Amino acid sequence: MTRDPLADIRLDRSSPVPLYYQMATQIEEAIRSGRLAVGSRLDNEIGLANRFALSRPTVRRAIAELVDDGLLVRQRGVGTRVVSADIVRSVELTSLYDDLVAGGQAPTTKVLDFERVVPPPDLVAEFGSEEPLWAFTRLRGTDAGPLAIMRNWVRGGVSRVTAARLEAGGLYEVLRTSGIELHIARATIGARGASEDEAGLLGVDVGFACVTMRRLAFDTSGRLVEVGDHLYRGDVYHFTTTVVGR
Repeated sequence: MTRDPLADIRLDRSSPVPLYYQMATQIEEAIRSGRLAVGSRLDNEIGLANRFALSRPTVRRAIAELVDDGLLVRQRGVGTRVVSADIVRSVELTSLYDDLVAGGQAPTTKVLDFERVVPPPDLVAEFGSEEPLWAFTRLRGTDAGPLAIMRNWVRGGVSRVTAARLEAGGLYEVLRTSGIELHIARATIGARGASEDEAGLLGVDVGFACVTMRRLAFDTSGRLVEVGDHLYRGDVYHFTTTVVGR
């Protein structure tokens, strides 16, 4: 029997926090954790009001908050459905695969190409060597669909990097099992529109707004281990960081 994704909702009527806000935040948590999957339908306002002993205006406002946040959509004749579960990443030295798993989602990976290459001049400058590199492109997603196109270059001496291992797990997991401990990274985050090929892979329109990240990751000795050029769907993905005053 499938577990009810809203079974954990608890409303504290003695709290100063409005009931609509309590309901909205708990439904949002169910969506982001994956308990309430993209494509799921919610009960209508009457059904939700009766279930949680709330007024219809309270339920309507809770649903409106989630519609405004892009997590739900109302469709005449269809009802209210989950349409998005944004992926939010802290700007830290973690992999997207690890972050998805930590967030309760099931990552999917398709290796689009995998080869050993002579590094171009810009990567020779970055790695400080003409040593051949592993070069590969992956399409990363979740059960909800494609999320990112990830192009990486890794030092050729890392023997455990294979297409099969990359499809089964994350790159940083492969590096850890190879005895490599990443210590620090330099990341540049930007934005651009998706090209025709990228749009086809991500299931979006040409020119669709995407987040970009170029990351250089170094091990504990200060040696550059991998360079990544990644493109993420901007509608379901963004970074978060903390800024402090000097």
